[in-house]
Amino acid sequence: MVTDVASAGRPAAARVDGRGAWFLVLPALIPILVLSVGPLLYGILLAFTDAQSGRTAATRWIGGLNFRDLLHDTLFWESFRIGLVWAVGVTVPQFLLALGLALLLNQELRLRWLARALAIVPWAMPEVVVGIIWRLVYNPDAGVLNETLHDLGLGDGRDWLSGLGTALPAVIVVGVWAGMPQTTVALLAGLQNTPRELHEAAAVDGAGAWRRFRAVTWPALRPVALAVTALNLIWNFNSFALVYVLTNGGPGGKTRLPMLFAYEEAFRYGQFGYAAAMGCVMVAVIAVLLAVFLTGRLRGGEDA
Repeated sequence: MVTDVASAGRPAAARVDGRGAWFLVLPALIPILVLSVGPLLYGILLAFTDAQSGRTAATRWIGGLNFRDLLHDTLFWESFRIGLVWAVGVTVPQFLLALGLALLLNQELRLRWLARALAIVPWAMPEVVVGIIWRLVYNPDAGVLNETLHDLGLGDGRDWLSGLGTALPAVIVVGVWAGMPQTTVALLAGLQNTPRELHEAAAVDGAGAWRRFRAVTWPALRPVALAVTALNLIWNFNSFALVYVLTNGGPGGKTRLPMLFAYEEAFRYGQFGYAAAMGCVMVAVIAVLLAVFLTGRLRGGEDA
């Protein structure tokens, strides 16, 4: 009786049952299921088959043979190591530089609107265009970088994207430049949500800029920093277009990221099942690494 009286007193909009709630969620849920969950499940299923391109015979279920072969594929695990170096090498400086830029753009500066607009220009450019531009910058004969080094008397230049020791660092620089704007925007939004009264109170108490950053800015910014770092790690590890345009995985596989390796297996050699197994391993490993990273960061935040 009490329940009936309570429910009768609620407005009609509050008495939406579970079926009605699912009906409201469906427009957003269907694209996720069709475009994300469905292909993921199909890829997992494909990893347990011998699917190949151009075959006339039916695809057979082979169980875990693809994964067994993958465990002994030294080229794949080398590409996985390169992928981790690339992901960390891009994400860390990307975050540090974006944090400094966000702090600068959060100040009351003249023409701040123009500086903010210019800061997001790399984000507005497609990765293919960014790769073509930076190939021109790194051009060994008439590139801007080599011409500048020559004018400064620092050497006659070199082929940055073809050198075994310079290709990966050169590509990492491009990755940092291309991805820094989105990190800057996220951190700048977090900074603007920090109440200015806290900074003013800390300044009145005699706290310097570094102490205000540690005591006021960083605690408020930590959740945003955690989220954007995790997303950048996933995004950078799964990079494809930028490195493909710059080096196509060369020279000698020094920039062959796991996504490039899987792409070559699937679309150059036609080994769809084997490439799908690579994708499953990449998803599993990056999920474990992210779980460890997020658990440690969240635990560190609770202890602080």
